[in-house]
Amino acid sequence: MTDLTSFIARLPKAELHVHHVGSASPRIVAELAARHEGNSPVPADPAALADYFAFRDFGHFIEVYLSVVDLIRDDEDVRMLTYEVARELARQQVRYAELTVTPYSHVRRGIPAPAFCAAIEDARAGAAADFGLDLRWCFDIPGEAGTAAAEETLRIALREQPAGLVSFGLGGPEVGVPRPQFKPYFDKARAAGLHSVPHAGETTGPETVWDALRELGAERIGHGIAAAQDPRLMDHLAEHGIPLEVCPTSNVRTRAVPSIEEHPLARLIAAGVTVSINSDDPPMFGTTLEEEYAVAARLLSLDAAGVADLARAAVRASFQPAAGRSRLLAEIDDYAAGGAPAQKPA
Repeated sequence: MTDLTSFIARLPKAELHVHHVGSASPRIVAELAARHEGNSPVPADPAALADYFAFRDFGHFIEVYLSVVDLIRDDEDVRMLTYEVARELARQQVRYAELTVTPYSHVRRGIPAPAFCAAIEDARAGAAADFGLDLRWCFDIPGEAGTAAAEETLRIALREQPAGLVSFGLGGPEVGVPRPQFKPYFDKARAAGLHSVPHAGETTGPETVWDALRELGAERIGHGIAAAQDPRLMDHLAEHGIPLEVCPTSNVRTRAVPSIEEHPLARLIAAGVTVSINSDDPPMFGTTLEEEYAVAARLLSLDAAGVADLARAAVRASFQPAAGRSRLLAEIDDYAAGGAPAQKPA
């Protein structure tokens, strides 16, 4: 396993399901908490964050997540967070990442939409120049905030049109947040050229995934693990080449699955469903993208060649331009054949 761990660490990768604020390292969260000490429950001591990030259930996870969102008070906080997330991704040999960003949560806390978008774009340019990382954005509706949040998220996306924006998503809790109510907003986003990537089937059943496909025109599904309960749905996903963005450790930490041994990843793969491996909210879940690849390798009994195939699947499922996909696939092929990948600065 040591050799495979080393192989994974140097493997060029794409990350398709990783949240902006949820990727803040303990160092950055503690720094922000110290800056706003006295009016936040978030500990200013990095060592105390592991206990703070011990989630009782998905609802508690959302509560804690939003307390970290509350620490992002101005556009400089946004720029610093985004750049530091890029640094960590690049350290793991991620060449391309679609970062799920929730502008509504920041705009309603007082950061003007133009300043927010300028900050993430400034960080995107810095990530490309300093780390060789191509960052793109998925603008995400916080489902618990309802259609008002959907309308505002769409408005920001269409009015500001940041250069890195490629997709339109839906996150937050699924229970009590039916997908069909968001159809008009996804219709307009898709008409404007954005890809549809809602979360579905994480903490609810297969019907939520069907709703995401039928009502929201989903081209990829965030999580989607409940599809393993419905053979017809798995057949549909496989036949139409609709990938699932699977985040194994996240599903255990939020109690979406009881244990890593019971994770349905192997059933999905066996049914022919396209899967990418992702980290979701890595510091909050005590993981990294490298560790998620190691977990997947263990669940699927993969060797290095199989792990490289997982990396290729993520690239093919991405919304990266064709030329970029070809370059990254060629880099993975060269590395898997024994060539050393070009190390990116971190």
